[in-house]
Amino acid sequence: MRCADFKETYIKDEEIFQSLFVKVWLGAFLVFLLVFPLFADPYVLYIANMIGFAVIAAVGLNILTGFTGQISLGHAAFAGVGGYACAIFITRLNMPFWLALPGGGLVAAVAGLIIGIPSLRVKGLYLCMATLASQFIFEFLFIHWESLTKGIRGINVPPPMIGSFALDTEKSYYYLTFAVTVLAVLYGRNLVRSKVGRAFVAIRDRDLAAEIMGISLFRYKLTAFAISSFYAGIAGGLWVCFLRIVTPEHFPFHLSIQYLAMVIVGGLGSILGSIFGAVFMTLVPEILNVVTGNLKDIFPAAGKLFIPLKEVVFGSLIVIFLIFEPRGLAEIWRRIKAFFQLWPFSY
Repeated sequence: MRCADFKETYIKDEEIFQSLFVKVWLGAFLVFLLVFPLFADPYVLYIANMIGFAVIAAVGLNILTGFTGQISLGHAAFAGVGGYACAIFITRLNMPFWLALPGGGLVAAVAGLIIGIPSLRVKGLYLCMATLASQFIFEFLFIHWESLTKGIRGINVPPPMIGSFALDTEKSYYYLTFAVTVLAVLYGRNLVRSKVGRAFVAIRDRDLAAEIMGISLFRYKLTAFAISSFYAGIAGGLWVCFLRIVTPEHFPFHLSIQYLAMVIVGGLGSILGSIFGAVFMTLVPEILNVVTGNLKDIFPAAGKLFIPLKEVVFGSLIVIFLIFEPRGLAEIWRRIKAFFQLWPFSY
């Protein structure tokens, strides 16, 4: 039981930000993120945008896998569906960006509903195989449905326009990514506190017991797939408009594995863990690139060894997290907060 927790109503107990201290520091952090582009260079802003896309996709996958217990290996495919749909809406239907982006998310949600149908009959490893099949099916369509996707040549996308303002720089696009990411995280956090979120958790913990209690597995499993795919589609649409081109190479199978690793490393069943995992999985490879690049300059004779070494170090970090902290970065953060919250009476 938590100490120093004096809540007198259920509403107070369900608040997301339960103390003035948390609200002040969160407000300060948001202000920092708003002024961050004013002193960051384009490369750092590029990384920040990539983190935003990863956060949105990871939150969506965590809703499906972490909260509902439905393992998916086809999350990148749904991001691809949303990205292609957004690009097609903009280039062929001349739809404005602010309509094309949610439109791409809705198309991805429909695809998620269709792929989620097997979840009503299978689960566990069998569901993994079903979602894995969807990944390769959509990859095949991206490549060979040339009349719609233009195959391996891809689709060139113009810079997004908000009114008469073009989001054609890393700095301007950063604010769009920031706004969408904040909305996605807030919606996800509130969703898991709602009736729907509690139904997701009940299905994850014991689907047979949840069904006996009156929870419709058909409704909530498909809802989880739709919401997760919508998140992926939004992330894919933002990414495509940021790169200004979409090709099948942007959504390979290893991207689905990377999204799943974000959720596992960050913490299953935790919205905050999704953020931590996305930041970790995006920043660590970039840091390793810088480190290996400097090592190659210092030891040019051993330059060929540093490229595979980067992959080994990155994989080892993930394995270390799985062994020593299976609940992810969110659990580490929770223990740090608990220590300072009760200090010096931590017993």
